[in-house]
Order: sequence, then C-alpha cells, then structure tokens
Amino acid sequence: MCEHQPGRGPTASRAAAIAPTASIGPGVRVWDGSHVEADAVVGAESSVGRGVTIGRGVRIGVRCKIQNAALVYGPAALGDGVFVGPGVVLTNDTVPRAVLPDGTVKSGGDWQASAVVIDDGASIGAGAVCVAPVRIGRWAMIAAGAVVTRDVPDHALVAGVPARRIGWVGRSGVRLVEGTGALVCPRTGERYTVHGDVVGLLR
Repeated sequence: MCEHQPGRGPTASRAAAIAPTASIGPGVRVWDGSHVEADAVVGAESSVGRGVTIGRGVRIGVRCKIQNAALVYGPAALGDGVFVGPGVVLTNDTVPRAVLPDGTVKSGGDWQASAVVIDDGASIGAGAVCVAPVRIGRWAMIAAGAVVTRDVPDHALVAGVPARRIGWVGRSGVRLVEGTGALVCPRTGERYTVHGDVVGLLR
C-alpha cells in the first residue's frame, strides 16, 4: 500500500525501491515492490503499479499509468498520458546474450542499449512486448499480447505476432469507422482524415 505524503508530493509504498537520483514528480504514486532505478524520471500525476521496474534513465511523462508487473527498461521514453498495461515489456537490447563469444560474462560496457519511444496518448495492452528500437506513435493502440518489432504510426491499432495494423483509433481509443469523406469516432464524433499511414484530426 502507498504511504501518504503531505501536500502534492509523491506517494510511495515503503516496499518500493526508489534510487536517490531518480526524479519523481508531484502527485506520483508508486506501489509495492516496484523499482525506480537511477536517473529515471517519472512525470507528475503518474501511477506506477505493483512490481514494476522503471529502468535506469527511463523518461516517463505526466499523467501516465504503468500497470502491475510492467518492465520498462532504459533508455525508454514515454510521452504524456501513456498507458502501459500489466505485464508489458519494453526491451532495450536487440542482440541479447549473457556471455561474449569467448564465454566470458558480458558487462555493461559490452553492449549499447536502444530505446522504445512511446508518444503522447498511446496505449500498450496487457502482456505486449515492444522490441527496441521502435517508436509507437501518438494515440496508437497496441493490442494485448502483441509483439511490436517495427514503428507504429499515430492512431494505428496493431495486433498479433509480429504486430500488424488492423485499423485506426481516435483519441478515445475506440476503433474508427467509415463515415462520409472521413473516419469517425463512434464515441466522440471526431472526424479523421487518412492519407497513407498519416491520420489527422479534422478541426
């Protein structure tokens, strides 16, 4: 359980491990068994669920929700309002090995970390894996259990292994439907244009 702190400061469980050099914004909640490693930044009003790992140097924007048991390895960068579902993995190594070719154990200097970048408003469904380096566009939706191995355009709905685009979603997260001269969000009525892989909101 989180321990309340006065004012708008962060709220952290006594069972969470937060590195002294991590930056935790006002209104952030960090739950039991979570680790926020050195030099990570968690933006204001974000929530970090139980058993989450926020790796060294990760950047998380404001009002994000990181659900239980997610593994967010550095140098991942998340924009504002990003949802990361339970059990999601954001990787950082395209060629994972425990040892070098001569059999010696790899050290930190033997590999170059790469990033998963998630833009504002995007959602990553439960159990999905995003294989770095990859970028998830604004307001995109990654289906539960998907394995993302290539960049995802803004507003794209992707699913499967490997993930493929199966539709488009609006800012509400609902799948867009065909309308007169545009795609339409059934929930909000917002209208969107599509040109190739570029989706734009009609103002």
